[in-house]
Amino acid sequence: MKKIIPYLWFDNQAEEAAEFYASIFQNSKVGKITRYTKTGFEVHHQPEGKAMTVEFELNGQKFIALNGGPDFKFTPAVSFLVPCETQEEIDYFWEKLSADPSAEQCGWLKDKFGLSWQITPIILSKMLQDRDKEKVERVTAAFLPMKKFNIAELQKAYEGK
Repeated sequence: MKKIIPYLWFDNQAEEAAEFYASIFQNSKVGKITRYTKTGFEVHHQPEGKAMTVEFELNGQKFIALNGGPDFKFTPAVSFLVPCETQEEIDYFWEKLSADPSAEQCGWLKDKFGLSWQITPIILSKMLQDRDKEKVERVTAAFLPMKKFNIAELQKAYEGK
């Protein structure tokens, strides 16, 4: 079976979005682009030559972006998780991707295209799976009010400091 490929619907920014995302993530690139033709204008309402689909890869994960028009918007019900080893990684992705401070909560952010991302420290999952319920409670209490995760603060809560 072939890998599953996320297919993202944009109004008319598919090419811009693919280039933006590829500039942020390592081992990334923009690939093949199909373009609208005159045929079907009455259906797609896109000018001839406008990108229809844009293939791109982010750290080896393939995506396809579609310029489908304004009918559908992204919601936080679907997001992309970026597991981070260090605070520097969290800070980097947060700075590059976050565009809507009102949408920030518990490591979630929304980018300039309305797509939701979770910028999450890998250690958080380990902390929340600890058998010591008091540690889990402290970490949970620490991360719930956070917008961007702070690994040092999570570690302090985990250790009871």
